[in-house]
Amino acid sequence: MSDKLTPEEQQEHHEKFEQLTDEEQRQILEKYDPESNTRDLKGSMLKVVFYGLLAFSLFQLYTAIFGQYTAYLQRSIHLGFALSLIFLLFPAVKKAAIKKRNKIPFYDYILSILSIGVGLYWPIMAKELYFRVGNVTTMDLIVGILAVLLTLEATRRAVGLPITIIASTFLAYAFFGPYFPGFLAHRGQDLESVIQLMFFTTDGILGTPLSVSATFIFVFLLFGAFLVKTGVGQYFNDLAVSFAGHLIGGPAKVAIFSSALQGTISGSSVANVVTSGSYTIPMMKKLGYKKEFAGGVEAAASTGGQIMPPIMGAAAFLMVEFIGGIEYWDIAKAAAIPALLYFTGIWIMTHFEAKRVGLRGLSKEEMPNRKEVLKKIYLLLPIVGIIVFLLIGIPTMQAALWGIVLTILVSSFNKETRLNFKDMVEALVDGARTALAVAAATAAAGIIVGVVVKTGLGLSLANGLVTASGGNVLLTLFFTMLAAIVLGMGSPTTANYVITSTIAAPAIITLLMLDLPDGAAVPMAIALSAHLFVFYFGIIADITPPVALAAFAAAGVSGGDPIKTGFVSAKLAIAAFIIPYMFVLSPELLMIDTTIPQLLWVLVTAISGMISIGAGMIGYWYRDMKWYERILAVIAGLLLIYPEGLSDTIGLVTFAALFAIQYYTRDKSHDKKKSIPAV
Repeated sequence: MSDKLTPEEQQEHHEKFEQLTDEEQRQILEKYDPESNTRDLKGSMLKVVFYGLLAFSLFQLYTAIFGQYTAYLQRSIHLGFALSLIFLLFPAVKKAAIKKRNKIPFYDYILSILSIGVGLYWPIMAKELYFRVGNVTTMDLIVGILAVLLTLEATRRAVGLPITIIASTFLAYAFFGPYFPGFLAHRGQDLESVIQLMFFTTDGILGTPLSVSATFIFVFLLFGAFLVKTGVGQYFNDLAVSFAGHLIGGPAKVAIFSSALQGTISGSSVANVVTSGSYTIPMMKKLGYKKEFAGGVEAAASTGGQIMPPIMGAAAFLMVEFIGGIEYWDIAKAAAIPALLYFTGIWIMTHFEAKRVGLRGLSKEEMPNRKEVLKKIYLLLPIVGIIVFLLIGIPTMQAALWGIVLTILVSSFNKETRLNFKDMVEALVDGARTALAVAAATAAAGIIVGVVVKTGLGLSLANGLVTASGGNVLLTLFFTMLAAIVLGMGSPTTANYVITSTIAAPAIITLLMLDLPDGAAVPMAIALSAHLFVFYFGIIADITPPVALAAFAAAGVSGGDPIKTGFVSAKLAIAAFIIPYMFVLSPELLMIDTTIPQLLWVLVTAISGMISIGAGMIGYWYRDMKWYERILAVIAGLLLIYPEGLSDTIGLVTFAALFAIQYYTRDKSHDKKKSIPAV
């Protein structure tokens, strides 16, 4: 392209790869992402919902700037806003959204009004409730039952059935404890005690998960909404194409690069797939990638966005509260090397696949002008700013607020990105709309946490898993991995982490604490590695068949087979199935108590290990690999990723031998024979 790129030429560049229309993206999101399945309201109800969402954001901003109310008031108002708006926006049945997209049935008005009543109950009755704490009246019981039922129904609509079923099962477990076998049995709870726990303590619906939603997460979602308004999403794609598009298999590398960036502002693997994939998947298909591979690359990369610091799908804020005694920056720092290895692994495997089948990169004519793209590099300043704010110790919520201010300032550098008053109001509304599903999911997760705390299920499950594994570390990790994947299927990032950290993480902590004295505090290395372990596998559920929602959404964009796409994405994300084991067994990968030389050595060996594993998984390095070479390559990679002297030495020797054999026996005519001409 010429240096002077007109808007018409830029539009033509995007259309060249048959990018999905907004309507097509919406249809795919509605099919695979419950959070996007909303009504298309018109007239007065559109205004009611619009101003309701705006009021929600203004309330959250006000409390973020001038100070929060007490825990019960802040959380119940947050819950009331979310539930009442969900019943107006989300239909009870998915098909109803298509048939009657602009109509709200009478019962949803009733549910919305009841939700407002539930949200205002604590602010109105606060003095009386504080005075008679522990004594539940008939009215309290009615309101508490409504709170539980409305939370479950709102979660089903806005988040999906899996987490609703899990929360309902835990409620049933609270009531019917004596009828469960073995270590799962407990004395059972009556209705009054369960309702008191759920709505009149901070261990249930109004617990820690909803607290984090009502504070940190909401403000960061607003930050993301303001960023999107500046056009940063499309800029991520353009930046990725300008730097990676010309490489071997360039379009796949563009998908990885842009999805990693998108993950810093997106809280959903599925949404990330559809937004960036609508651009990258057609581009990959155009240049010769199979439908399933194109979809698998995008699904794996977009899912990785949830483990990408600094925001990590907002789960990092929950981790601060759940682990305790840890700073937000410690979590972001600990997640950095695993995230780097994850994306390195996908990058390497797409590179080897491109070499294997002879795929080219984009031609100069198909590339955007790099100088024009770099003129908008200022759009990344708010993201860099957030990282700097957190690094210098500014409190998390203040960092997000300053990030919003910085976004508004940075947008004014250019007329195309400048945010006017209307744009800012729309960003506030969009941020609140995104927060609805998060609020519902964290409220439902609070039900699960409450039951676990009340019944002691967490410790019982932990002891059960440790007993089932015979105290073997690897077996315990394996069982915990299975539990995290199953529990994470179909759940959004925040709820996913709450569930897995409450039920699965204690097993790892229990086992790793066996060698420490009784009553010893849990070391940060153990707590952090256990929580990151279950978080990773909960996230990977999005690309693990048979319920691989991110892969299914990618198949919807690519036109490929959903199950095959799921298996391809799981293969490409193999690093995510290996690395968590490594950082539990050796926390150096989390940069805990590690010197700079040790860190550099860990990085070099781990990246070499990912190259070796990638070659073994794809079956190509400098030439097609024989079956035994593939096995040796995977073994060498595993030895290199595990940060220990002997394993690194054996791994490096094997790696060097395989590299030399591959390089000196390479087929120099391979690229000429298999090269695909420009389209």
